[in-house]
Amino acid sequence: MTDNTTWFVTGASRGLGLELVKQLLADGRDVTATTRSADRLRANLGGTDTSRLRAIEVDLADERQVQEAVAAAGDIDVVVNNAGYGFLAAVEEVTDAEARQMFDVQVFGVWNVLRAVLPSLRERRRGHIVNVSSILGLTAFGGWGLYCAGKYALEGLTESLAAEVAGLGIRVTLVEPGYLRTDFLRPSSLGLATRTVDGYEAIREMTQAHLAMPGTQLGDPAKAAAAIIELADRADGPLHQLLGSDSYGLAKARIEALAQDVEAGRELAVTTDVS
Repeated sequence: MTDNTTWFVTGASRGLGLELVKQLLADGRDVTATTRSADRLRANLGGTDTSRLRAIEVDLADERQVQEAVAAAGDIDVVVNNAGYGFLAAVEEVTDAEARQMFDVQVFGVWNVLRAVLPSLRERRRGHIVNVSSILGLTAFGGWGLYCAGKYALEGLTESLAAEVAGLGIRVTLVEPGYLRTDFLRPSSLGLATRTVDGYEAIREMTQAHLAMPGTQLGDPAKAAAAIIELADRADGPLHQLLGSDSYGLAKARIEALAQDVEAGRELAVTTDVS
């Protein structure tokens, strides 16, 4: 055990969130974990000592439920907004209900947690907020429009938050993983188009390729969870923390492509200044 900090983790019953909770409990940390099923979370923790775990079933889109969960956790030191799921469909194929549900989890759910935890962190002038984004919060691909929209929104929200609390003793980190070897790409965690539209055959092929990917991803969720704990234990660290060599490579390519776009548009851009 390195530090008896109190953690608040959302989306804890599977994948990266589950691995993070396992390691935190093994370290002797106090953990309040939100999940859609406390029974599933405890079952998935197996033989892990759960004496320091408070598992709470929370609908993150329900502000009252979130506030009650945060209050039950007591003085929180580290907040990890991890809840989320993937979605593969063309932009034209995404329904209004599907789009709103994604934003309820990836944006409004996070905002509910932030509103609930910030008063205490600000009063105590300490704490660390870790928002789990994705490399798809920095770059985008066809078929991932809804997921990218949520993660891009999370990135903007988090960067603004970091600037606002920089002088209040609160640290903020955006974690941007690549593909982790979890069930993220399995039907139980991945939303798919409920209606398909002719002309998007490439997205159908890409979807099938992703459904066949589980078990071959480069990222190790145990190592990713350990990296998040290391970031929280350190007194420094970047605002943007990539996880995975695939994430690093895609981020570098995005930076280069964006720089090329900026320069290609410079001549027209400067013509719109007031003369």
